[in-house]
Amino acid sequence: MLQRNRTKKILVVDDDAGQRLLLRMALENRGYQVLTADNGEEACAIFEREPEIRLLISDLIMPKMDGLALTKQIRASERQYTYIIILTSSTDRKSVTRLLKAGADDFLFKPVVEDELFLRIKAGERLMRLESQEALIFTMAKLAEYRSHETGLHLERVRFYTRLLAQDLFTNHPELGLNAASAEEIARVSPLHDLGKISIPDNILHKPGRLTDEEFTIMKQHTIYGGNILLDLYEQTEDNYLMAAYQVAMYHHEKWDGTGYPQGLAGEAIPIEARIVALADVYDAISSKRCYKEAISHSQARTIILDGQGSHFDPMVVEAFLRQEETWIGIREKYADHP
Repeated sequence: MLQRNRTKKILVVDDDAGQRLLLRMALENRGYQVLTADNGEEACAIFEREPEIRLLISDLIMPKMDGLALTKQIRASERQYTYIIILTSSTDRKSVTRLLKAGADDFLFKPVVEDELFLRIKAGERLMRLESQEALIFTMAKLAEYRSHETGLHLERVRFYTRLLAQDLFTNHPELGLNAASAEEIARVSPLHDLGKISIPDNILHKPGRLTDEEFTIMKQHTIYGGNILLDLYEQTEDNYLMAAYQVAMYHHEKWDGTGYPQGLAGEAIPIEARIVALADVYDAISSKRCYKEAISHSQARTIILDGQGSHFDPMVVEAFLRQEETWIGIREKYADHP
């Protein structure tokens, strides 16, 4: 079985050999692969030939190229984001401000306290993980979009609509257990709702007319395909955002009255993530032009949403839609698809 090398690389830059050794020993004891340089110029050369380096710890005062110049150079040339921690003996606020303006993410005062150093590194790793998640979400969602020939800005609009609904419910219905972070997470994963369409045959996915019962049975499988892909990823990584993505992909076609698919869940048995995305997706689908239909106006879409309150849609989600209606109109107009 293939084993991936998950050891993280950190570049340590310091002209003090003793300080480099102490940092290297501490980092290697925590399982990191450490590369070292004694000035900024040498660090730039290492950075160029080691593109997987995402974390850098650098002294501020060094010969040839100091930490401030090194930070500016990396920010000007980096191919992907690098988390930069600067070590400094100066407690002058202006010096710290210059570092942050140049692009440093964090700083530590010397002498370095090991526990504090690793807290800062963990903060950087969280940022890198979020960046990786965003890239994964975007790539997977676009893959499904290209396969299904959805309208150009469908995913962007659904994400905006989802964010509005989730934030409104977080504010007005605390009993749902949402918070600011989970509301944003639902919006972030919403583009993955139709991921499973990558497994649907072209003749069904792109059919301009009404699907037969047999074809619709196949089309409904996209929820299971997408849900299973995301569940497998979640079980491998245990990243919570993938569980939210699974709930959305698997259950966004369930209906409040239990007549949806794939499992016929009803009411609060449907995950709140899916209940939110269901309305956002339906609104955009019916108000946008597709290969099998023309677009309809906001007022017509509004009528369909209201008609589905308590049957198709969670009544609380519909109420959130009505409270945000003017903003929805603005998003629809601003991100409209053009021929």
